[in-house]
Amino acid sequence: MPFTATDHRHMARALALAERGLFTTQPNPRVGCVIAHGDAVVGEGWHRRAGGPHAEVVALRAAGERTRGATVYVTLEPCGLHGRTPPCANALIAAGVARVVIAAEDTSQAEGAGLARLRAAGIAIETGLLREPARELNVGFFRRIENGRPFVRVKLAMSLDGRTALANGASQWITGEAARADGQRWRARSSAILTGSGTVLADNPRLTVRLPIACAAPGFAGGAGRSEAAAALISSKPPFTQPSPPGALGGEGLQTVDPGSAAAVEEVQDAAHLGSPSISAAVENDRNAARPGSLSPGSAGGEGWGEGEAFAPLRVVLDRRLRTPAGSHVLDGSAPTLILHGAGVEADDDRFARVECFAVPVRDGRLDLAAVLALLAARQVNEVHVEAGPVLGGALLAAGLVDELLLYVAPVLLGDQARPLLQLPSLGEMAERWQLRTIDQRMVGTDWRLRLVPDRRG
Repeated sequence: MPFTATDHRHMARALALAERGLFTTQPNPRVGCVIAHGDAVVGEGWHRRAGGPHAEVVALRAAGERTRGATVYVTLEPCGLHGRTPPCANALIAAGVARVVIAAEDTSQAEGAGLARLRAAGIAIETGLLREPARELNVGFFRRIENGRPFVRVKLAMSLDGRTALANGASQWITGEAARADGQRWRARSSAILTGSGTVLADNPRLTVRLPIACAAPGFAGGAGRSEAAAALISSKPPFTQPSPPGALGGEGLQTVDPGSAAAVEEVQDAAHLGSPSISAAVENDRNAARPGSLSPGSAGGEGWGEGEAFAPLRVVLDRRLRTPAGSHVLDGSAPTLILHGAGVEADDDRFARVECFAVPVRDGRLDLAAVLALLAARQVNEVHVEAGPVLGGALLAAGLVDELLLYVAPVLLGDQARPLLQLPSLGEMAERWQLRTIDQRMVGTDWRLRLVPDRRG
């Protein structure tokens, strides 16, 4: 049976709820849940943090006795295993729900354990509604459980002529304040922030998340919040006005959509796909207007978007010879930190008293990057946010380990003596060039931001 407009609306809402845990649920996936009888929502919830109740349990508690005979919309397959919390499948059965609609299957679950239990209890199961946006929201989680490594996003900032710093190394600041704040929000959603010893020696970065008030809500210019806009597309009572999809670097014009129409359902599927800049911007404006003084999501006392303390991403420094000097910010103990070095090098002085050091294999004179990512996956790291120099960034790309480039382009010129974006192998002919596919492009302040996916070579 095809999914209805009502099904799409409730699942879009569940995705919006899931995004509220964008900065807080690590290493768990972000999950949202809506419980409804037809159009009427009787309960909803989202997973806030690891060890806390899952989205389904929160929604069930909100619904109370009204769960009997209801339909449950959940963005990820309900767990059938007992981890830190009891299985959600058991809770759904006990609540007497009639139908469960699932966006994305969870391949980390034992083969059909939860679903088989639900079906055996006579509950109708349907899967695949808005599957792609649900997977996109948890792209790191799925990369880790399905491929054994984290999702790797390399953040870069460059001038219009492709330069990242002056010849003397000065780079503060190429991009504007809005772009730098946007970069902080991408840090906040990651499990780990990775750099190399060269960057530590040159820039002494802190590699921590610093977010100003009211700028971290889902819907930031970086990839969350579209699903709530999608819900609005067919929940509005009168026909609503929706910005048309942007062109190359932003669009203009408005179009009227009839809620509940086939076109509106199509818009839901597109808008909830975490790829609609115009919808995201509209939602962010609405939220900021509604709560002008709200705290950053996940911050202590913050409202709405992941209550409680935000997850602090792990700082990871690749330092084969342990060259990180005393006094470096990454050694200050202000955030969990892992220094990865080569075998045979001992961290036997007080510099590293407040961080963890761990040896990884060396290949061709540098740390084995595939081994580094396997180690991070074993530590339940889902998304790695890379902020490094051209050597490490180029090495990750050349090794086929980059899933996405997050590139900020400033309308400035630094000249041909300035430092390049990436250090890559020399090419003999144009057919060997590195091909990238643009998945999103927009203005952030006065700068352009591109999200690019490398085409796999070989």
